[in-house]
Amino acid sequence: MTTAVTRGQLYRDLAPDMKARDRRLRVVEVGSARARLVVEHDLGGQAGKTTHASVIRLASRAFELLEDTVDEDPRYLAVLAAISQVHGPDASPADYARAALNALPTPHA
Repeated sequence: MTTAVTRGQLYRDLAPDMKARDRRLRVVEVGSARARLVVEHDLGGQAGKTTHASVIRLASRAFELLEDTVDEDPRYLAVLAAISQVHGPDASPADYARAALNALPTPHA
C-alpha cells in the first residue's frame, strides 16, 4: 500500500549512496508529477538544500516515510527548522533544546 505524497511529510532516502548518510527530506510542495523537498538531515551533505523527486518514486520503496504530519502548527515547523540548523556530529542535547526554545515565541508577561 502506498501513501499519497503530501506537503509536510518527512522521508528517508534509501538509495544505497544516501542510506548511510541518513538523508531526510521534507516535502514542501507537491505538483502533479514532482515534489519539491528540503534536506533536513544529511550526514556529509547540506541541510537546508532544496531538491526535487518524482511523486511516484517518493511513494515507492526507494524512500521510507518517517513522518506523515497533518499538523499545520507553524511552531512545529519552526522547531524542526531550528533543530536542523544545529544538527551535526558535535551537537549536544542542550544545543537542540536551545534551538527549539529560541524558535518558539515567548509568552506575553
